[in-house]
Amino acid sequence: MSLLCMNVNVHCSPENSRLGFVSADNPYFFDFSPNFSVIFRIMADVKEVEREDAGDYVAPDNLANDMLIKHPLHSNWTLWYFEKNNNKTWEENQREITSFNTVEDFWSLYNHIRLPSQLRVGCDYSLFKKGIMPMWEDSANRAGGRWLINLDRKQRETDLDRFWLEILLCMVGEAFDEHSDDICGAVVNVRAKIDKIAVWTANGQAANSVVEIGKRLKERLNLDNKCSLGYQMHKDTMVKTGSVTRNQYTV
Repeated sequence: MSLLCMNVNVHCSPENSRLGFVSADNPYFFDFSPNFSVIFRIMADVKEVEREDAGDYVAPDNLANDMLIKHPLHSNWTLWYFEKNNNKTWEENQREITSFNTVEDFWSLYNHIRLPSQLRVGCDYSLFKKGIMPMWEDSANRAGGRWLINLDRKQRETDLDRFWLEILLCMVGEAFDEHSDDICGAVVNVRAKIDKIAVWTANGQAANSVVEIGKRLKERLNLDNKCSLGYQMHKDTMVKTGSVTRNQYTV
């Protein structure tokens, strides 16, 4: 299933050719290049085919060519899947699934895999910029950290999938504006008691960028002021002695 199959409202801004996602309550609003007016005109044509007898319908001459148009993302992204197998190393359990670099390929992938809430306990999804592995030791992650969201078991049914999708849209849609280059990726962990979603950034010492990313996350997830997000440095997580890692920043 591609973007054409999504039920969305679209605002096309001629002066803005860079892809960006801006949610306004629900459904999502997308701010794309003017080419998206073509895509949604085609969408209307396709729906018309479903309503009319195929023998009576004549498709526009440019329909086939327009349907081939894909809209590039700012970065290439790779989806990883982790499933624990005690007979394998952690790295062997981390499997690279596929990479994509267009809006259409993102939605095609998203709509053909299980939602996080449908994964078995102990499994993870990770979406990282291509070339970055979802591990602390990767050179792109080593100096960074993560904004961490903890969700209790009840929230798996209400918030887990919604938060994960919103975070994916923020990342691939460059919703962090000038700080988007600092984004490495995101991980969702499905666990027996507490599920976790983490957004990884490249440089934990870049305080302004890290905090602005945290504020944008909180805004996009519609978290109220009573809910605080914590940012943990990977180096602190690696050497922690207890179950809790100290927060470098909070928003």
